[in-house]
Amino acid sequence: MNTVLQLVFSGIAMGFVYALCALGIVLIYTSAGVVNFAQGSLVMLGAYIGVTFLTKAGLPVIWSVIGCAILMGFVGVVFERIAYYPLRDQGTTIVIISTIGVSVFLNDGVYVLWGRAPLFFPPLLGGPPLELLGARIPPQNIAIAAITMALLLFQTIFFKRTWLGRKMRAVAQDQDTAALMGIKVPRMIDFTFAYSTILAAIAGIFAAPLFFVSPAIAQILSKAFASTVVGGFGSIPGAIIGGLCVGLTETFAAYYLSSAYRDAWAFLLLILFLLVRPQGIFGEIVAEKV
Repeated sequence: MNTVLQLVFSGIAMGFVYALCALGIVLIYTSAGVVNFAQGSLVMLGAYIGVTFLTKAGLPVIWSVIGCAILMGFVGVVFERIAYYPLRDQGTTIVIISTIGVSVFLNDGVYVLWGRAPLFFPPLLGGPPLELLGARIPPQNIAIAAITMALLLFQTIFFKRTWLGRKMRAVAQDQDTAALMGIKVPRMIDFTFAYSTILAAIAGIFAAPLFFVSPAIAQILSKAFASTVVGGFGSIPGAIIGGLCVGLTETFAAYYLSSAYRDAWAFLLLILFLLVRPQGIFGEIVAEKV
């Protein structure tokens, strides 16, 4: 029983990291209509910037997170202006190729700026593990869960209660109608890219203590895609639940079956959903007229 609880808490922590990355993918997909293949590399960049603020600049953890989020928000706007805005009328395929190019650029760029050696990221929250029902939970896992849930609560209030959030939701639902209502669609897409990149930064900082900071963190993109498919592509609640499903599946399968194939279990879950419920948990089958 203790082992099961331990795995549950570890899987939830990893699942929230995947969920934040998946959430960024879903937000850009619903607002701009494209899949951002650079999201994993933006997570990686957030981890590198976070470890720089924390270890090189000597900032406290909270200020490192805030500083990284602000800087990555500006990166998101620049990314949108370079990779999406000039190509938005050229077709979805061109924009997707553009995001792949940005991903390659970022992956190679970190080697130039930070070198090839993996960097150590200290735990977000120190102290002894918390004893709960016989399971020992690292404080940083508690911090990841608490901060993520607080962020999701803030996001819910933001999108439902604020004028900016409502405009962003309107653009995500129908750009043409939003434009007719006087909403500046390009500006709302700017905000969406910025917020998506902030989520990537937070996901990178959360992932950094669980792994070493290296370009390998960009591989989180594959887990994020699995999360979006499992939860329902285009669904915000689906991205969260899908991330938790992937994190728990990966953790339990790695412990009870084989850790050598840890990354494969998420794809097995993805394949099962594509076979049994391709629309995902929260998705709907949409009929098209021909």
